[in-house]
Amino acid sequence: MDDKQKRAGRIDVKLRLMHGDEIAMGPGKADLLDAIGRTGSISAAARAMGMSYRRAWLLVDVMNTSFGAPLVRSAAGGSQGGGAGVTEMGNEVLTRYRAMQAAAAEATASHAAALNHLLRPQDDTAPR
Repeated sequence: MDDKQKRAGRIDVKLRLMHGDEIAMGPGKADLLDAIGRTGSISAAARAMGMSYRRAWLLVDVMNTSFGAPLVRSAAGGSQGGGAGVTEMGNEVLTRYRAMQAAAAEATASHAAALNHLLRPQDDTAPR
């Protein structure tokens, strides 16, 4: 491994949209919205992300109460089955949040590269 590969770090810029003391939208909530959109279910989305249904429901509840309209609509199970879906507002919030993530990554790329260059090389034999 050359010195550049040993030095390579990982710079993460994590955007969080706050609503009072709550995180209305952040990377995990955006991923959860994506998963709900793909699976059509909060429980399936939670399983896909390795989180409990309770945790996923609490995150959905914060999102739904933070914005002017719900981001996720759910229907209880029963003879016609249950499910959940991302609302029009949810899709708009998710699209705008992902655009902000991309813009932040682009805006910080040169600084991240410079910081990576300043990191001490990793020693593969050192404990982590």
